[in-house]
Amino acid sequence: MAYLVLARKWRPQNFSDLIGQEHVGQTLANAIRSGRIHHAFLFTGARGVGKTSAARILAKALNCEQGLSEQPCNECPSCLEITSGQGMDVLEIDGASNTGVDDIRELRENIRYLPSRARFKIFIIDEVHMLSTNAFNALLKTLEEPPEHAKFIFATTEPHKIPVTILSRCQRFDFRKIPVQKVTQRLREIADAEALQISDRSLGLVARHGEGSMRDALSTLDQVIAFCGETIADDDVQALLGMVDRRLLLDTIEAILQHDSRRLLDLVRQVDQLGHSLRQFVQELVELLRGLIICKVVADPDDLLDLVDEELKELQKLAEAASLEDLQRIVTLLMKVQAELSNSPYPLLTLEMALVRIANLAPTQEIGALIRQLELLEKRLAGAPVSAAPVRGAKAESSPTGGVPPKKPEAPVATKPDSTDWQGLVEKVRQKRPLLGSLLEHGRPLAMAPPQVDIGYPKGSFMLVQLLEPENLQDLTTLAEAYFQQKIKLTFSAIEEEQQDAPPSLVETREARETDRMRRLREDAMQHPALKNVLEIFDGEIVKVIPTDKGFV
Repeated sequence: MAYLVLARKWRPQNFSDLIGQEHVGQTLANAIRSGRIHHAFLFTGARGVGKTSAARILAKALNCEQGLSEQPCNECPSCLEITSGQGMDVLEIDGASNTGVDDIRELRENIRYLPSRARFKIFIIDEVHMLSTNAFNALLKTLEEPPEHAKFIFATTEPHKIPVTILSRCQRFDFRKIPVQKVTQRLREIADAEALQISDRSLGLVARHGEGSMRDALSTLDQVIAFCGETIADDDVQALLGMVDRRLLLDTIEAILQHDSRRLLDLVRQVDQLGHSLRQFVQELVELLRGLIICKVVADPDDLLDLVDEELKELQKLAEAASLEDLQRIVTLLMKVQAELSNSPYPLLTLEMALVRIANLAPTQEIGALIRQLELLEKRLAGAPVSAAPVRGAKAESSPTGGVPPKKPEAPVATKPDSTDWQGLVEKVRQKRPLLGSLLEHGRPLAMAPPQVDIGYPKGSFMLVQLLEPENLQDLTTLAEAYFQQKIKLTFSAIEEEQQDAPPSLVETREARETDRMRRLREDAMQHPALKNVLEIFDGEIVKVIPTDKGFV
């Protein structure tokens, strides 16, 4: 007798056998029990999740010789013929091979005839989305007014390619990918029935390799049996499937969380020596870290993670040892590394350096705690006494609260200001004539020995021309005499740009002070641990430093 592959041998024969599609089986069984059976069904979902099997089970339930039942007997000639794909009144059509309008016209002609011996004539069209537009149009009329003896079951992996006019005339059932845990349980039942010696860990690897498809998982198990025989070792399964050992992945994440660079380098060396793809290794690390994050934010993560119980417990234990922010940082960096590995001339070195960098990241602090610290700092600064340097030419008084009292109306000044008080004179002019004060800021005080005051400006400059105008010169002289309380001879001299012995202007002094301040601000920022972490994580650079403390000196 010819060998029958596991996927066919263990094909579901009842709605209860549809692993992971209980919602479909229950709905169809209820419809049959109540007699509310639609004339057209659409089964959608990924490959190998049970669409065609469900179509055959539905066909058997409708045509079983024991009577219309949600549980076909699987023993009568009708059931046996449908199971073997040879039912006379159940036609299975490959939509990919019969795409033309002529094929559908032939089908329409066939529909007109009553079933030869069954209750219904059933048409199962697999990959129905492959039909041409004309073929769909030819099928539409039949779906609008189908004969009572005809039922249609369409199956597809791409429902978005089916015209909406067809979709609206079908009952749609979406088949889900089957969770790894359920696939593993089914594989265990089959392995025991086939007398296979295989561990749950290996079955988990086979199930995960199926990526939610029971058929793919059974095909993989067939391949494993062909390679290993009936006694199957874990190492053989792992080597055959090319998957990274879960223990190796878990150890790597543990080493990252423990900041153990030496252990990480040893683990990467093992991955390389075993011949695993480094990109695959990083991808599986990311998937495992996703599990850690889910364990961190969800109290009951079973439904969100395709893991067996043992692996789930290990992830939950690892998740307890890390903060959510740190796990998110690690995932972000690993995804970046995975992209870099594609084009790196030194992939092993790239991965080693990336993991070492990740392992040595400083732990993050909770944002709320940082904000509270900043608020406390602001309150402390707000409550600290504010020092204010006395303004030359005016008498500074202290208030009971330690601050500077409000400015009083101008009164006669009792003492003369310092004869060299160029900045005080400029401030006096700015209060009365802001435009002239702005011009004075750019001047260089060549002589400040009242009654002689001489200010220098670049030869031929706009500012010099403006200040030499008689009206402006007169106003400035009056303001200077009021400030110094004596007659003043105010002159403006032209100087060469390169003249080195001229003192700097107020603008130049302020810019130099600001430059030094910004330099110190940048140096302080560069030394801050939090900023170092940000730069390292995002591979960034400081473009601009904006001071938030205007009192910084």
